[in-house]
Amino acid sequence: MPEFTAKDVQALRRLTGVGMLDAKRALEETGGVMEDAIRWLREKGLAKAAARDQREASEGAVAAVREGSSAAIVELRSETDFVAKSPEFVSLVDDLAALVAAKGETALQERKDEIDRLRTSLQENISIGRVVRIQSAEGQVLDTYVHQQAGRGVNAVIVCLEGGSQELAHEVAVHIAFARPEYLRREDVPEAEVAEERATVEQISRNEGKPEAALPKVVEGRMNGWFKERVLLEQAYVRDEKRSISDLLGPAMVVEFAQVVVGS
Repeated sequence: MPEFTAKDVQALRRLTGVGMLDAKRALEETGGVMEDAIRWLREKGLAKAAARDQREASEGAVAAVREGSSAAIVELRSETDFVAKSPEFVSLVDDLAALVAAKGETALQERKDEIDRLRTSLQENISIGRVVRIQSAEGQVLDTYVHQQAGRGVNAVIVCLEGGSQELAHEVAVHIAFARPEYLRREDVPEAEVAEERATVEQISRNEGKPEAALPKVVEGRMNGWFKERVLLEQAYVRDEKRSISDLLGPAMVVEFAQVVVGS
């Protein structure tokens, strides 16, 4: 008996764009483990890594508010985008973000009854999703950016800079919203994740017939590209791809950043 179902095959096809037979073979080769099947397909040159925005997502809205030396992001989740776009829903998530920025995450309890009433009136399962609060120290600046879609926030960012202006912090926040880095520096990427990707790209390179002597250079080049997709300081600036974010910052330093995207 196979250790996977037809739904697993369809999910793998959706994530990788491969045909049914390739998806089935990948699951057979890996005992039905989805992540291993994705990696097997990549090694065979049949698929790319699954993009984050292709994964199954819930609905909702996000808001980001800066209040003095603090800034907060709050995600409010819903079952449908119809509810997420409603005025009551959008107003509530804005209020919740302002509350967290001013008082901290525990202050959300003050609005619990209102969330329950909204759940009843809109007849959907509404709940608090991710909550982030960043506080700046003396000499640091904060700024936020929220990407709107159909009247609601769907992508919210906070950036804390040292040695830079609020305008620069805003520029970096806008970049993060569109480039979606996972880490600030290369050193922040977990060693296990790096080792796994290195092994994968080495196998891909071998399967492509690259000469053994050339493998280290090929793998290093591909790993540099992989880091540039994930590490903020190494990413190409979205407004000028000839410059990196590190170039844009100059002497300024990103102390911390946070991003919350609806459905990710």
